[in-house]
Amino acid sequence: MNYLAHLHLGGPRPADLLGSLYGDFVKGPLQGRWPADIEAAIRLHRRIDAFTDGHPVVCRARARFPEARRRYAGILLDVFFDHCLALHWADYAAEPLPAFAARVYALLAGEAQLPGRLAELAPRMAQQDWLGSYRDFAVLERVLAGMQRRLSRPEGLAGALDELERLYRPLSDDFRVFYPQLQDFARLQQDES
Repeated sequence: MNYLAHLHLGGPRPADLLGSLYGDFVKGPLQGRWPADIEAAIRLHRRIDAFTDGHPVVCRARARFPEARRRYAGILLDVFFDHCLALHWADYAAEPLPAFAARVYALLAGEAQLPGRLAELAPRMAQQDWLGSYRDFAVLERVLAGMQRRLSRPEGLAGALDELERLYRPLSDDFRVFYPQLQDFARLQQDES
């Protein structure tokens, strides 16, 4: 899952939202580096990633990509599933997406010390409305280009948008089957914490 899904699944409180994002920027053992509620959200982020990576529907979705692309299929699914979530947001959330995104951006703007690259990404995230813009499939081209610049083998994502377009319907169906199960998993994890 990418930023939007993690934020949606992590919980509504400010610490939940922060930890949901921090999970992509904080690596290794936590051991009290952050407040307890933020660390709990980072751990949830990691459990969501593990659940997602091993889920049969996600494995089937990754297998839809040509063999040469499978190394990058997880990245592509993360971005595509955020597109599906943004596009069908009202099916999964009561709060409208623009209000949710504005709340996240305001929270990030008010944080004095964001970890790692998040500190430099947060202003751009808000200026370009990364969370809301995922509704538009064409935006994925810009997202993938940004990811491509950070890869040691950028050619691995060349032509990926065309593949996503070709696989749009089956991957959308995979998302519709998988995401409610992921929501249930995240709720259970939060209840047990």
